[in-house]
Amino acid sequence: MSKLKYQMVIQWSEKDDCFLVKFPDFPGQRWWTHGDTYELAVANGIEALDSLIIAYEAVGDPLPEPTVSRVR
Repeated sequence: MSKLKYQMVIQWSEKDDCFLVKFPDFPGQRWWTHGDTYELAVANGIEALDSLIIAYEAVGDPLPEPTVSRVR
């Protein structure tokens, strides 16, 4: 798993009747995965992020810089 820290946004979708997962730091995508429960969405999100990073590296594309939030 990458040591880079990317945002994972999890949002309930009434239309899809599940939690949708996206990664805002990766351009050109809307939703990467989902889960019927929040916990499953998190697990699927981690797996999707790992796969996304592997795919970027496989074609030699540079990974985007993670957005870092600084809380005071």
